[in-house]
Amino acid sequence: MNLLPHNLYVVDDDEAVRRSLGLLLLARGYPVQAFASGEAFLAGADVQRAGCAILDLRLGGMSGLEVFEALRVQSSPLVVLFLSGHGEIPLAVGAVQDGAFGWLEKPCNDERLLAVIAQALEKSASISAQSQARQAAQELWGRLTPREMQIARRVAEGTPNKRIALDLA
Repeated sequence: MNLLPHNLYVVDDDEAVRRSLGLLLLARGYPVQAFASGEAFLAGADVQRAGCAILDLRLGGMSGLEVFEALRVQSSPLVVLFLSGHGEIPLAVGAVQDGAFGWLEKPCNDERLLAVIAQALEKSASISAQSQARQAAQELWGRLTPREMQIARRVAEGTPNKRIALDLA
């Protein structure tokens, strides 16, 4: 089973696509939630938790690109994979350059899709671990006294210990 501590979302206005992707992912052990619109996804999903959002390009209401931009504005750790029947290459290139994990055209081979989702979830886990490490470092930094911070800055600059001791004595 591939049960991961991450969210996996399918956002597509086509009910048949949502159902088939949901069943495929559930059959492979992935917990998945499906949404019919970008608005419903942004309102109902935990977008501040690591995971992967599979977005259709063209949705009723907000487009997939608008949802992607909303996630970026919120600094969401979700990795975005576009799955679209509209093979508009400039949009795909632009989205990937802006940070989307990838772009696959519908219909997509199940094994290819599952492989890309696994890679996206690995990236999401890595991003989440880095974020947690950064947060832990910030918490530790906040516990230092002003003098300890001064010394730590000098050490980080590469100043030798003896020089720091002489300068601060």
